[in-house]
Amino acid sequence: MAPFLAYEDKGPDTHRVPLVLVHGHPFDRTMWAPQLERFPGTRRVVAPDLRGYGASPTTPAVADFSGFARDIEALLDELKVESFVLAGLSMGGQIVMDCYRLFPERVRGLVLADTFPSAETPEGVRTRDAMADRLLAEGMRGYADEVLERMVAPYASAEVKAHVHGMMTATSPEGAAAALRARARRPDYTALLPRVSVPALVVVGADDTFTPVSDSLALHAALPDAELHIVDGAAHMPNLERPEVFDAALEEFLARVDARQPSSAPPRP
Repeated sequence: MAPFLAYEDKGPDTHRVPLVLVHGHPFDRTMWAPQLERFPGTRRVVAPDLRGYGASPTTPAVADFSGFARDIEALLDELKVESFVLAGLSMGGQIVMDCYRLFPERVRGLVLADTFPSAETPEGVRTRDAMADRLLAEGMRGYADEVLERMVAPYASAEVKAHVHGMMTATSPEGAAAALRARARRPDYTALLPRVSVPALVVVGADDTFTPVSDSLALHAALPDAELHIVDGAAHMPNLERPEVFDAALEEFLARVDARQPSSAPPRP
């Protein structure tokens, strides 16, 4: 059966743990371009477009937030990726937490970037629903123009700004709106965090105003075995704004996870 999601699947099967990259809203898998360039040299890396984003289908629309996690699980089943490190940014980080909630036995490590675990407040639900209505009525460009210099810092390079703006404007309003409504009703992962039994890496841009450093400090404190990296010179997307710093932290973390694994991996069919 062909996978439902569009995806990148790069790099060799080795003794190193595969890395699965989950993008945020309203982006696509090209959000991970620097990491898709660097890490497949040493390990298998899978990066899907979430349902409603990038080249993945918009319909049937995701109706429940766990639908994102189940889509990823089905893709990894199809690709025969049995265990892996899950990395997600912003909404992608919340999807990573949902994956751990649903199939923790397959997860060897968590990377939670510029994200937070709590459920939406009543005001937040109304705000996300109103934004969903706006995107359906107006399209993505006005929103993209407004939030660009919060997604990345105002001082980010023109190339990074163009990439981020292009991802946002290319996103389907229908897909983005469905995701906003589902995300508004996501579970609260706060009680899950102390039960996480695998290593975690928490990363945040020092100038992030969507998920400020205080959110990551609390996230780090709640996880039993976590490292925290605050990336100077970055806002909400440090993997794109300061890829050399983000990648160095990720590489060190992956080496730590690899060291905990058996010395051999089954060959890819």
